[in-house]
Amino acid sequence: MDTPDIQREARALGDPTRYRLFRYIVEADHPVGVAELTDFISLNHNAVRQHLAILKEASLVVEQVETRSRPGRPALLYELHPEAAGTWGTNGAYAWLAGLLAEAMKDGLSVHDVGYRDGQRRARAHEGLDGDAAMERELLRSGFRPVRREAGAKTEYVLERCPFADVAVTNPTEICQLHLGLAEGLADSIGELSVDRLVRKNPRHAGCRLVVSHGLDESPR
Repeated sequence: MDTPDIQREARALGDPTRYRLFRYIVEADHPVGVAELTDFISLNHNAVRQHLAILKEASLVVEQVETRSRPGRPALLYELHPEAAGTWGTNGAYAWLAGLLAEAMKDGLSVHDVGYRDGQRRARAHEGLDGDAAMERELLRSGFRPVRREAGAKTEYVLERCPFADVAVTNPTEICQLHLGLAEGLADSIGELSVDRLVRKNPRHAGCRLVVSHGLDESPR
């Protein structure tokens, strides 16, 4: 992480109230709304929103619009920024990776299969979204910085960051199989996409490409 980024984050977390809000968001097992944070911190909504704006500007949290089917204005929800994971006392991508590898060993699964199972679990967090939107959100939440490109019945996601670059340099096949499985599990659970392929690039420079088809396309993988 660059020094200016660290300084910006440190300034944002230097306020005790803002730090408490950050820790609440980090430790929650779901995206958190302003009302919940207001109840926790006992401040008015405007004060909480101001603190959240600073955390968002520092790239410590991300903001998303609630997916809802009931009447009313969707709420804004907040969760840890994927690229801040592993800093300031938070669990990072490598903790998630270690957990999945331990799960694979315990259950006798391949890294692809344990990734697929995790993709199925993660699909539940994207209920109500269409296939492309769910895939893009999951790639964002996982820290890949996806750039989405439409090509007829296919969508290509160029992954501009590898959150596991250090491990992927020496174990590219295992790491990529894990993420291919995750994408396939997510796509199959959503039911609107099928994964065509994952094109691997140098993890230090990123640029891997995930290609998916819409509908019931049965392109060979």
